[in-house]
Amino acid sequence: MLLDTHCHLDFERFDDDRDAVVARAAAAGVTRIIIPALDLQNCRTVLQLADQYEGVYTAVGIHPNSSAAWQDDWVGILRDLARHEKVVAVGEIGLDYHWDDSPKEVQHRALALQLELAAELELPVIIHNRESSADVIRLLRESPLAGRENAGVLHSFSADWGTAVAALDMGFYLGFTGPITFKKADDLREIAAKAPLDRILVETDAPFLTPHPYRGKRNEPAYVAYVAEKLAEVRGMETAVLAHYATQNALRLFSKIG
Repeated sequence: MLLDTHCHLDFERFDDDRDAVVARAAAAGVTRIIIPALDLQNCRTVLQLADQYEGVYTAVGIHPNSSAAWQDDWVGILRDLARHEKVVAVGEIGLDYHWDDSPKEVQHRALALQLELAAELELPVIIHNRESSADVIRLLRESPLAGRENAGVLHSFSADWGTAVAALDMGFYLGFTGPITFKKADDLREIAAKAPLDRILVETDAPFLTPHPYRGKRNEPAYVAYVAEKLAEVRGMETAVLAHYATQNALRLFSKIG
């Protein structure tokens, strides 16, 4: 059994065969899927999917690339949305310096306030970090989540070992996705091999970051098995054992699923 702890199942690329995608995931042993939201409208969309599919859960939040028009009263809207029984986290939130979709200072405020909301609601966070590691770590350290057990996950981890250690020390998990299977990802595999076994998660970030051998095609939740397989390989363990730990880690972090 596996969980895909990060999948954008709501995206248009799944509109033609979403039922089949969910069925293939279940057939592959992926019985539960978490869909993170990106903006307020998207929050409502993912909640509808959670209502539609038994094994689908959600996170609500404002993605950094959706934060340009941030208003502080959005926190109250997110608080209300988070009351849904299948909301298991606040996310996808964080910082993104690769794209120029939102000013950095706006991203910082949106992230800080959503971290406070997660602490208030006693929910973990799903953190997006793209070319912004120093500020992500700083804002996490300044937040009330720092040092809490099961604070959240640095989703699709792609930073350096120092960032990994800083996050782990604050109670965060590391989520690994398809790039761990890529030929030139030796640095990422080295981090995956060293990370504590009780702090790793497997994700797809579907429809993106498709693992080998399907790279170049649309990703989907069933393919999280290839991420688990590669993680097991780099750690020198059986895939079934790695899958067991990753599943238990996910259920511990996202405790509302259990």
